[in-house]
Amino acid sequence: MLETVIVIAIVVVLLVWGIAIYNRLVRLRALVKEGFSGITVQLRRRADLVPNLVSTVEGYAAHEKVVLNEVTAHRADATTASGVAATAQADNAFTGMLGRLMAVAEAYPDLKADDNFCQLQSELSEIEEQLQGARRYYNATVRDLNTSIQSFPNVLFARPLGFGEAEFYADEDASIQQAPKVRFGAAKA
Repeated sequence: MLETVIVIAIVVVLLVWGIAIYNRLVRLRALVKEGFSGITVQLRRRADLVPNLVSTVEGYAAHEKVVLNEVTAHRADATTASGVAATAQADNAFTGMLGRLMAVAEAYPDLKADDNFCQLQSELSEIEEQLQGARRYYNATVRDLNTSIQSFPNVLFARPLGFGEAEFYADEDASIQQAPKVRFGAAKA
C-alpha cells in the first residue's frame, strides 16, 4: 500500500513538473510570435510611409524615376514575405533602397528644406529606431526559447512535445545592420 502511494506521488510530481515545463515553452513560443509580429508592424508602418516620401521626392527629382519606381515597387516585400529569413532578406534589400532614395534627396537643397519632407524623414527615422527595437526584442525572445529548449531537463520534453528552435532575425550583410545614415543640411562626409 505504501509503495503504491509513493509511486502515485512520484507520477503526480513528474506530471506537474512536465506540465510546468510545457507551459513555460508555450509562453516562450508565444513571445517569439509576438516579437516577430512587432517587426512586421514596424515594417508595415515603414512601407505605408514610403509613398508619401516618394511623392515628395518625386516633385523635386522627377528624372530619378528608376530609384523612385524601385522603392515603390518593393515597399511591401518585407511585409508579405513568409518566414523570418525571407522577411529579413526583403527588409535588408529595402533598407538599401531607402538609402539610395535618401541619397537622391541629398542632391536637392530645396527638397531638404521642404517641411513635408523633413517631417517624413523624421517619421522614417523614428520607425527605423522602433524597428531596431523590435528586432532586438524578437531575437531576445528567440534566445530565451532556444536556451530553454536546449536546457536540461526541458530537452527531454521539448522535441517530443513539438517544440523546435526558432530562427534569429539576422542581417546577411553586416553593413546593413543599422538604419541608413542620412544627413540633411549637414556637411557631407
